[in-house]
Amino acid sequence: MHNRSDQFAKNLLRDGLSLVSAAETEVEVLAATQKIDVYSVPDPAREAERAAMGLLGELAAEPSLFEPFHSTPSLRHVRQCLRKQLTWHHELERRARAAAGAVVPDEDADAPPQPAVDFPALVVISPGRPETVLGAYRCEPVQAGVYHAVPGLAMRVVVLAELPRTRATLMLRLLGSGRLLREAVADLAALPDDAWERSIATPLLVHFRLARQEPTTDEEDDVSAEIRAWFEECQQKLRAEARKEGLRDGRDEGLKEGLSEGRKEGLSEGRKEGLSEGLREGRAEEGARAVLTTFRVRGIAVPNAARERILAEKDPEILERWLERAIVAASLAEVFEPPS
Repeated sequence: MHNRSDQFAKNLLRDGLSLVSAAETEVEVLAATQKIDVYSVPDPAREAERAAMGLLGELAAEPSLFEPFHSTPSLRHVRQCLRKQLTWHHELERRARAAAGAVVPDEDADAPPQPAVDFPALVVISPGRPETVLGAYRCEPVQAGVYHAVPGLAMRVVVLAELPRTRATLMLRLLGSGRLLREAVADLAALPDDAWERSIATPLLVHFRLARQEPTTDEEDDVSAEIRAWFEECQQKLRAEARKEGLRDGRDEGLKEGLSEGRKEGLSEGRKEGLSEGLREGRAEEGARAVLTTFRVRGIAVPNAARERILAEKDPEILERWLERAIVAASLAEVFEPPS
């Protein structure tokens, strides 16, 4: 996945599914030199949360490979996904045998019974209706926009353009483009500030700047001025708590110190330096709080040592880099020491 929209789709599915499952991205299929976009295994302890996630939660009710497409996939594209599904199941069986201590090769006819391994479902997410795919695999509709292939394939096809415009489908509709994305972003903006969908999708929309994309085919697909305005507001909300708690106090304290110093010395230069220092301290305080807030929203635990390091950092530019990484990082290590 190389372009911005594809990366957004992979991250959105991973972060959304991580609320109720063990979700991995770019899972290597060793025998096929391919990667699964997102692989999800449901967590039985979070069944109630999964049930509240709408269609995405329904699709994640069993171990599943999620393969989102930015354009409607062809039969060849889906065949590639099916190869990954079969090869990944073979790898899961191999791991189960290894965990059970089996030493007999699986191709040996005299091999003992093997550990049972669930066959993972394949979820193909398409912006448009893939007629050749639906026909080739005799896919039948089970609900609006969702099709199931013949049972032996364990394949589901989600057609974003056919999904009803409801909250239950919102997380999947955000994977669309043009009008679909515009409507989904509008629906996201209308949700309460504490909605789980906003905590997952907003940082990724901001990071990948998807609402800023210029239309390529039709003026109808342009993001409206109203949604643009909301999107700009979202960029500031990641730092809202920091602005309330830190910026005002840090800036005011710095301003007071600067003014006091300027009066004592009777020099305008002292006042300017104090003002500048106060503003810089305020920016650093704001940046640190924004980084911590992002970790909290994304559910990443921050040990005391890391928290102290963040709060002690006084360089606003460094804190800004940490914030950009924190929006999409899977761990603290990726923020402080990003991969080269």
